[in-house]
Parts: sequence; structure tokens; C-alpha cells
Amino acid sequence: MKGFFHKLPKNIIRIFSLHKLIYHLVAIASTYILVVSGFDWFWFTTMNDKTIHDILFPSIIIGAVVPILIPLGLLLIGKIRKSKSIWEGKKIMNTAWAIGQAALLGSIISSLYKAFTGRIQPDLSNFVTDISNNFQFGFWNHGIFWGWPSSHTTIAFAMAVTLIILYPRNKIIKYLALLYALYIGVGVSIDIHWFSEFIAGAIIGSVIGVVVGKSFKEKLNN
Repeated sequence: MKGFFHKLPKNIIRIFSLHKLIYHLVAIASTYILVVSGFDWFWFTTMNDKTIHDILFPSIIIGAVVPILIPLGLLLIGKIRKSKSIWEGKKIMNTAWAIGQAALLGSIISSLYKAFTGRIQPDLSNFVTDISNNFQFGFWNHGIFWGWPSSHTTIAFAMAVTLIILYPRNKIIKYLALLYALYIGVGVSIDIHWFSEFIAGAIIGSVIGVVVGKSFKEKLNN
């Protein structure tokens, strides 16, 4: 478990450092624009199609299960490979810890934002009254399950970018990671989240991924 907590406090500080804080502000600004312009409501009503929902609905379940199964699976593979190649085994296990930490930070940070923003989630039974601009700012006014930003998306992009940082030359990993993150983000944006929450989650998740990815890459190189 020691690898899981590698530079965890420092990584949290880095995610909210002045340089990275700019991206958090970009996430907030993008949400404001998408809400005020009416694009959130437009996306929600336009994507109200059974075929689209059938294709993208699994993203909700996949986005909740994969962040747990992938790190555990990689840890098991890493231990097995370590008996044949110590370096390869350590590299795989380092990847597992990195993805695990990225997922954890994605969950914590997105939940923290949700606790204060209190954004009202889409109502799939209502496509007439625009509620996309409803926020309940304060603390714990609307829990941490729903709201801004999307935790599914934040975690997915945190994991994807972490992998891209760790394996910059592996095009298969790069494209599969991005495809996974986009599938999760777009999928939840037509069901349990607004489009702007997907965009904000992608931005904040990418920041987390960059910080965690670089941290664990340094660990492996050292």
C-alpha cells in the first residue's frame, strides 16, 4: 500500500498550485458559458434518443467499476510478472498505484466541489422546463452524488492522462485511454450529468492526471 500513497499530500498541493489553479478557473468559466448560453439544456434535449441512451448508458456502470478493477488487476499482473522480470513487474505495479491514486483524488476533489456547488441534476422525466441553471451553493445542500463536476468524468480523465504520462510512446494505451475517458464523459452527460459537468470533469481530471502521472514517472525513473 505504500506505493498508493506516494507523495499524496504533495500531489494534492500541486493540483491546487497557482499554475494548476488556472485550469480549475477555466473549468468554472466553461460551465458558466455553457449554462448561460443555454447549451447545457440544448444538449440534454437534443440527445434525448433511446438508441443513444442504450449505447451510452453502460458508461455509468463502467465508470464506477473500472477505477477499482483496473488497479487491482494490474497489481496482480505486476506481482506475477515480477517473478520473471523484476523491472517489468515493478513498472506494472507502479502503474497500478498511479491509476489508483488518480482515481482516489478524482473522487475526493470532485466530491468536494459538489458539496459546495449543489447543482441540480437533469430530470429525465422533464424535457420542458429548463433547470440546467439551478445551483444550491453553500455546503452539502445537494449532497455529493449529483452535481458539478462529474465524478465519473473526473476520475476517467485522471486515470487516462496518468496512463498517457506514464506511457507517452505507446499509441495503443494513449488512444484507448482517451476513448475510454470520452465514452464515460459523454455517456454521463446525457443521463445523470449536464454537458458542462462533463467538460469541467475532463479539465479537472486532466490536471489530476498530469500531476499524478509525473509524480509516479519520477518515482519509477528513480
